[in-house]
Amino acid sequence: MSTLHVDSITKSFGKKKVLQDVYLGCKTGEIVGILGRNGIGKSTLFQIIFGILKSETQYVKFNDFILKNQSHRKNRISYLPQSSFLPKNIKIKKLIALFCDDENSAKLLNTELLKSFIDEIPRNLSGGELRILEVLLIIYSKAEFILLDEPFHSVSPKIVSKIKTIIKEESKNKGFLISDHQYQDVLHISDNIYLLSDARLKPLQDLTELQRFNYLPKNI
Repeated sequence: MSTLHVDSITKSFGKKKVLQDVYLGCKTGEIVGILGRNGIGKSTLFQIIFGILKSETQYVKFNDFILKNQSHRKNRISYLPQSSFLPKNIKIKKLIALFCDDENSAKLLNTELLKSFIDEIPRNLSGGELRILEVLLIIYSKAEFILLDEPFHSVSPKIVSKIKTIIKEESKNKGFLISDHQYQDVLHISDNIYLLSDARLKPLQDLTELQRFNYLPKNI
């Protein structure tokens, strides 16, 4: 079992405090959901954990090894951003080989979700198809911890259900941090739930706490 430990993350943009002394832990075998209103700082938190955004203070540790730069994250943490990140003119089969080891490459080459466009390039995909490809490449990447920012965006409910099943299966050997505005799907799949509110990350026990912190209406 591996552990990702995140502590003391503080980040401001100008005079606006976005993250204040954020603590978060995840182990392989766990799925951690992070909820919060749009623009509250969830993507910022993921980018800091992944190492592509600096913060005023941070402490990110993989097992007993402190991750001080992005090269330390290689094969330890993978990150799915909200925006598209794939080169547009490289064959999907080649992208799979770049992101995944031989075992997971074989899984993706044979998965039903990619079958209809496996011989295409990203430029020729619809928005939903591109998101499916990006999500699967990150889930099946070599890293032990997977950060998924809006993985269900632009994806049909039927495909969301299949992706959730894949995440549950892969979580046997990996740890997942997931944020998505489709909070029902995040709640359904997660072992632990946090709410980012007022720059702080609050661990939650049940739906009533989401209502208490005004993330959900009290009449749900």
